[in-house]
Amino acid sequence: MSKIKILWIAFYCVFLCVTVQAKSVSTIEHVQPSFWWSGMKESRLQILLHGADIGKCEVSLSASGISILNIQKPSNPNYIILYVDLKDVAPQKFDILLKDGKKTLRVPYEIKAREEKKRQTFDASDVVYLLMPDRFSNGDTGNDVVKEMREKTCDVRVPDARHGGDIAGIVKHLDYLADLGVTALWSTPMLENNMPSFSYHGYGITDYYRIDPRYGSNAEYKAMVEAAHSRGLKVIMDMVFNHCGSLNYLFTDRPDDSWFNYDSRYVQTTYKIGSVSDIHAAEADRRLAQDGWFVEVMPDFNQKNPDVLNYLIQNSIWWIEYAGIDGIRQDTYPYADFDAMATWCQAVERQYPGFNIVGETWVNHNVGISYWQKDSKLAAPRNSQLPSVMDFPLMSLLNTALDEETNDWDRGLARIYEYISQDLVYADPLHLLTFLDNHDTARFASSKELAAKPYRYRQALTLLLTLRGIPQLYYGDEIGMVADKSKGDGALRQNFPGGFDADKNPVNGFTGKGLTPEQQSQFDFARRLLNWRKGCKPVAYGTLKQFAVRQGVYVYARQYEGQTVTVLINGTDQPREVDLSYYSEVLPRKEVFEVLSHKPVQLYRTMQLPPRGICILDFTH
Repeated sequence: MSKIKILWIAFYCVFLCVTVQAKSVSTIEHVQPSFWWSGMKESRLQILLHGADIGKCEVSLSASGISILNIQKPSNPNYIILYVDLKDVAPQKFDILLKDGKKTLRVPYEIKAREEKKRQTFDASDVVYLLMPDRFSNGDTGNDVVKEMREKTCDVRVPDARHGGDIAGIVKHLDYLADLGVTALWSTPMLENNMPSFSYHGYGITDYYRIDPRYGSNAEYKAMVEAAHSRGLKVIMDMVFNHCGSLNYLFTDRPDDSWFNYDSRYVQTTYKIGSVSDIHAAEADRRLAQDGWFVEVMPDFNQKNPDVLNYLIQNSIWWIEYAGIDGIRQDTYPYADFDAMATWCQAVERQYPGFNIVGETWVNHNVGISYWQKDSKLAAPRNSQLPSVMDFPLMSLLNTALDEETNDWDRGLARIYEYISQDLVYADPLHLLTFLDNHDTARFASSKELAAKPYRYRQALTLLLTLRGIPQLYYGDEIGMVADKSKGDGALRQNFPGGFDADKNPVNGFTGKGLTPEQQSQFDFARRLLNWRKGCKPVAYGTLKQFAVRQGVYVYARQYEGQTVTVLINGTDQPREVDLSYYSEVLPRKEVFEVLSHKPVQLYRTMQLPPRGICILDFTH
């Protein structure tokens, strides 16, 4: 063998060795969270690393004062779950070193300094405006279709397709929302939903740390929050910890099967979540209801797995700290593990004292809902630690009782009186999210016939904004949008008129162009009532005193630090003469400002209420 051939063989062997070695040290596909902050209450940080065969690597840090607490290497070699201690560490940039033989992969990481922010949250002084970003307004047509995403269709003519609404569209109309009189914005999820279809609704998340590029970027979301704050609007982020989308990398290339319920096998929930609070429930019922999957394309997280729970806790804290959001709405709250979610609530409270979280508690009776609220006596000794729950029974009553002729016992407003009289089951009635409808229910005006009854919305909105709790409106109800859930979710979640050039709608709800006189009247009523409510402490924080229905008239008052607001509603189709002497304890003086007529009135012995009439007496002036 010639000397030259020997040299070529030697060179090839070295080249092959280096090539094989280089291939054994992979690039990193995911680092989550991508950065963190110094000075957080919880000093332990979980860093999830995902990349081909990284589990074979030795791990170290090129950091100052940061120690490794634990290195988890799941059965899937594509993961390393690293726990580090950040106690008393200074902000810094460093590398996570992954060593495989003679090769070392450097993964850049940063511990940032915290921004000084005046943090706030939402409460009963607020009115929340719920919107679906894909259906609210398209402010940037350039992101309607994004090449990297699996769903390629954006077509306003197809109910279940994406329609193109985005962050830019929301920002464009923040002035509209502020002028309307709402004070908080809740958007259905805007995190990445890289699913092949039905991705517009947002509840099949495929990346918990990334805003879906069809809505915008993380930076644009943060800027939206800042823009809302500049107009006096708070922002509530919709989070989904019960399940994710089936194409989330955490499922398609999961760390191990224990990350999802039933060992990552699809087992359908019964949806009978009442079995969790049922003292007589069979354990099989309880487990299947809570651990079963919503649908096959939404794998159910196992929050009992401590790595899963830490991942979810840190994700929520990351978004609060990064974007400056003011609250969280947690989807399908009772379907996740009770104790794990209580731990999550406590972790958020520890980092951000007083921060409000409302859980979706879709149960059709107040006893069942009260079980899920923090400090509920009905759940004791268990405690969900969840500050706010959703009042679905009141929603049902507001959608049915106002279509009845009220009597003094069991029809119309008498049913609402009876329901409110049972508030002793709630640990804190002021922390109930109250609403007429939302993105999962038929609209309050589910038909044109119901929309044509002007008193119906006026009475419902009056009750919503002056009874106890945190009121929530659904986008478009202020202009009488009509939709029935029986026609499908896509049709239910219509475009806001004027938000999309592509649908060529001659009506513009943002400007009022093309609204019918009835729609304009409904909008004007809502705007007046919403703007009056802002800063009215009795209806925000006051105690509620109600009177039993008399002759079809429901009277109640909100009282706070010597200030009173008294509401009278006629639930009948006949005029009523109301004897005011019976209500003297909530009528502190004779002269009072009447909100709807926007003028002072003089109270005499009786008051005339027209059919289905409303009177709001504001004694705070």
